[in-house]
Amino acid sequence: MMNVKYKIECYEVGPLPTNCYFFINDDTKECVIIDPGPEAEELITTIERKKIRISAILLTHGHSDHADGAEGLRKEIVEAGYAVSSDAVPIYASSLETETLNNPSINLSPMIVGMTKSYKADVLLNDGDVLDFCGTKIKMLSTPGHTAGGCSYYIEDAAAVFAGDSLFCESIGRTDYPGGFTSKLVHSVKDKLFSLPDDTRVYTGHGPETSIGFEKRCNQYLQ
Repeated sequence: MMNVKYKIECYEVGPLPTNCYFFINDDTKECVIIDPGPEAEELITTIERKKIRISAILLTHGHSDHADGAEGLRKEIVEAGYAVSSDAVPIYASSLETETLNNPSINLSPMIVGMTKSYKADVLLNDGDVLDFCGTKIKMLSTPGHTAGGCSYYIEDAAAVFAGDSLFCESIGRTDYPGGFTSKLVHSVKDKLFSLPDDTRVYTGHGPETSIGFEKRCNQYLQ
């Protein structure tokens, strides 16, 4: 395999704030966006400035602070000509997350963005499904517990996993919202994420990045 250079860029979006990630093939300028949050206009400005092209939007879960801007961003990307495919930027999420996306009382949109909103994904993924974007493979890992269908996206070639709100630096996601379940989340992290190599960088939904090895040693919630 050719030595491909990847970039991972983090942008804080929304009122909480939430980490939105751009995963970019630096050779081809193809990019996937993970968890765009509610600030489509600012992200479009960044896309234009960096001269990148977007192939897909990946959602780790359906809470409004992560999913709210996906549809608007997709529309702006296509209309501005920044899509890899001229007529589509598909939105991906777990097949277990449809109720969270659809139901305002579960996706927390009234609380987070002040409006009752429903969301949807174009493609629903199952655990272990593999996407082919940016010249590499992106594997969906089902990591429920923060929400009923939370998931993570693992890119072996980049030694990176985008964990959403499943795993934080020395913490885990909240489980007191609808669909949350603490024991299920702990099991998800230990079973799916802790099976990854220790040097895998964990790109979290909020706060600083970390690594699998560090969390195995230091995360008090997972001992």
